[in-house]
Amino acid sequence: MVIAIDGPAGAGKSTVAKRVAEMLGHVYLDTGAMYRAFTQHVLEQRIPLKNIVKIKDSLNSFSISIKGNRVFVNRVDVTKKIRSDEVTDNVSYISSLDFVRKKMVELQRNISENKDVVVEGRDIGTAVFPDTRYKFYLDASIEERARRRFYDKNSSSSTNDITTIAEKIRQRDVYDSSRTVSPLKKAADAYYIDSTDMSIEEVCDVIVHRIYEIRRGAANHGES
Repeated sequence: MVIAIDGPAGAGKSTVAKRVAEMLGHVYLDTGAMYRAFTQHVLEQRIPLKNIVKIKDSLNSFSISIKGNRVFVNRVDVTKKIRSDEVTDNVSYISSLDFVRKKMVELQRNISENKDVVVEGRDIGTAVFPDTRYKFYLDASIEERARRRFYDKNSSSSTNDITTIAEKIRQRDVYDSSRTVSPLKKAADAYYIDSTDMSIEEVCDVIVHRIYEIRRGAANHGES
């Protein structure tokens, strides 16, 4: 069983997905952290971002593991590093590269195989697991997303101005939704949630209630 939660930066996907996974007893997979981890890997090697060949080659020396809330690249804990401003400013570009997305999708499917998982990202319901019936698109106003980022305890960002954060989020929205490979967009059959004026618990309750509704509908039709 795969529960796909997509949405733009700062919409609260990670927090909600973690909580929903806890509520249902599922495994939680943060695909955004995977792209951030590879971006950190590229930056740490000081590879020029225009050098596509070297970026592609660096996938051969990249291994990732996620244990609870900790992210490890080549057995080194990079949990804090992947939330830096430098990674945030470059992850959209790195994740737009077709060979990077191909590799990450492969890893995401392998990690999720034979498990009940809650997976969050930007193309989970459209590209990674398009056949799952449990799809959600979590959104919020740019102002609210900027506020959440500003108060995010897990962020190592040095930006302390909400207006600046909002502008960066706006730019990322444009980049993510206009990229050629797996752009950010709502799957046609995804359940849309505007969380601007909702608490985390309210969003989670809506998602879990919807999941049970879908399950009941499938059971009534004799589907597994």
